[in-house]
Amino acid sequence: MTNTQETTNTIQETIQAEVEQARSVCDLTGSNSAECAAAWDAVEELQAEASHQRQNKPKNSLEQYCDDNPEAAECRVYDD
Repeated sequence: MTNTQETTNTIQETIQAEVEQARSVCDLTGSNSAECAAAWDAVEELQAEASHQRQNKPKNSLEQYCDDNPEAAECRVYDD
């Protein structure tokens, strides 16, 4: 498993744990409480970070090649 995959798995596990925590907090304090809102804000922040990391993933060798040689046959994109 690559380091990026490990990081993604770790973030997903953390998000899942935070979702469970948020549900527990909301069950205890009520869905309109400040504590409940803060718990779900933490979940949203983690989800945003996970999304950001997916967007910034390193390019593979073909993607790098196509950036350098967009006219190459291997890099053509056909619209259907």
